[in-house]
Amino acid sequence: MTTPATKDPLGSTWMIVAALGFTVMNVCIKAAAAKFGFNSGELVFWRMSFAAIVLGIMAKARGDTFATPHWKTHLNRSVVGTAAMFCLFYAVMHLPLATGVTLSYTSSIFLAVFSFFILKERIALYTQTILVFGFLGVVLLLNPSFKGGQEIAALAGLAGGAMSGWAYLQVRELSLLGEPGWRVVFYFSITGVVMASVWATLTGWHSIPLSALPYLFCIGLAAMLAQLSMTRAYKVGNKFTVASLSYLTVVFSALSGMIFLGDTVTWQETFGMIIIVTSGILSSIRPVSIKKWFTKTS
Repeated sequence: MTTPATKDPLGSTWMIVAALGFTVMNVCIKAAAAKFGFNSGELVFWRMSFAAIVLGIMAKARGDTFATPHWKTHLNRSVVGTAAMFCLFYAVMHLPLATGVTLSYTSSIFLAVFSFFILKERIALYTQTILVFGFLGVVLLLNPSFKGGQEIAALAGLAGGAMSGWAYLQVRELSLLGEPGWRVVFYFSITGVVMASVWATLTGWHSIPLSALPYLFCIGLAAMLAQLSMTRAYKVGNKFTVASLSYLTVVFSALSGMIFLGDTVTWQETFGMIIIVTSGILSSIRPVSIKKWFTKTS
């Protein structure tokens, strides 16, 4: 009997495809904001609209039902998740690309904290050490932003990471309730469209020149393909390998920011990113797994 991973030639490397997709999305977000003046509300609207339309059509074609008895949990996850996206888009738009993207990955740190305080889950000493290590990385990463007058963007990114951690708790709950992944993403997208429409109306819509359409299209398409690839990776790949490969988005974003956007990253920010990425990877690997790896390689 073969495992799902052996049936798919890409396996865990689907996460590399996802990382590339998320990087393209973030580069287009930053470029669209700089060239056409789009605000975070507008960019979230176009990003969510693409997913809502495509997922809705696909679900309808498959004959899936949109009805759910867990609409309150969906609403909680979707509202908090959309608010997180507003913050993270704002951070990506106003900070060096790698810095803004890395702040989104603090969600794993906050997820562990919320699991302890909200779900009363016991946190092992190993995890506690990693959390302290991760928060040290956050301090190092944010310090240059505060000194450079980018406090609001830095705090927005950190708030986005915290809210993403909370939203992941709701996703976990919905999964345990038996809700399919497409429905979670669909209601998240619909809620995002509504919230982004309201926010963009309050802050002002911009006219869309033809030259802006490729950027908006790429944001929606890259985000959807990245999401599907990530879902596929977790389904057919090794979860520890996939979790580690997900941090390639930070690496790709750092390189893309320097090559295409002219971003500069200080040594302190680089060190902070390395610490956050390392803590994220270590948090996905249990001490038992590390011990087994050393045993096999010795």
